[in-house]
Amino acid sequence: MLIFWSLVRNSVVLAVYLLFSVACFFTVHEHSIKEQIAKGKSQTSAKWDHPRYIAYFQAFTNTYAPVDTLRQKYEEALSQPDIVGLSIATRPDCLGEDVVELLAELNSKTKLWVELGLQTAKETSAHFIRRGYDNDVFTDAVKRLAAHDISVVTHVIVGLPGETKEDLLETMDYINSLPIEGVKLQLLHVLEHTDLAELYRSGQYTPLTLEEYIDLLCACIARLRPDIVLHRLTGDGDKNILLAPLWSLNKRHVLNTIHKTLRQRNIRQGMDFAEK
Repeated sequence: MLIFWSLVRNSVVLAVYLLFSVACFFTVHEHSIKEQIAKGKSQTSAKWDHPRYIAYFQAFTNTYAPVDTLRQKYEEALSQPDIVGLSIATRPDCLGEDVVELLAELNSKTKLWVELGLQTAKETSAHFIRRGYDNDVFTDAVKRLAAHDISVVTHVIVGLPGETKEDLLETMDYINSLPIEGVKLQLLHVLEHTDLAELYRSGQYTPLTLEEYIDLLCACIARLRPDIVLHRLTGDGDKNILLAPLWSLNKRHVLNTIHKTLRQRNIRQGMDFAEK
């Protein structure tokens, strides 16, 4: 059992992952990290005997601050009882050498994951979604973290406008070529008040069906190196602003259908992986 939480402009989102069961909790931003941890633990600790926790600094860019500020926040989390690791999400272009040195120091004290948002290896798609950096920047960040034995997890969006299955598989090949230890696959959601919402309303973007999404997932899993850990197979869009695909709201059905399809097709991770 793992409990993750994220620093969201000093807010915290708690998610409890137990096999395929997920429960989420939200706390208010006025509380310190210590207070947020205590509140989250009080909401969950009664469910398990002697649980341990991983502090998950998730949303936005969690290395975008002076090193002294970052150190204070990370060490405050690590100093709390039953915290056994850190997971820190950030951008590859927000990893100066001073930050990497801090992360290496933390990695010598605890289990550390650093999450980087690749989203796609197709440069034209990256420009379209305004990712803000080239693949070379991502490659350099991964290699600098790996040089300190820091585990890297990357995020990939499935269903980007204009991308084909071949494009997605090329992203898997790019990931396979790097010292990446984990991948989170994320369905593209159409949310209100976004450019994508306008493309959707004008008919210029058609969201994936559940069947199309699962077909792409199967292809990705088969293509990924067998040693890479799959941390996520789908994701949640805010139901208050989600326009499409509405089938994603029934997450239990989505996960059950994914698992059923993987069994029916006898999909094994790495079955289509070819080392280059």
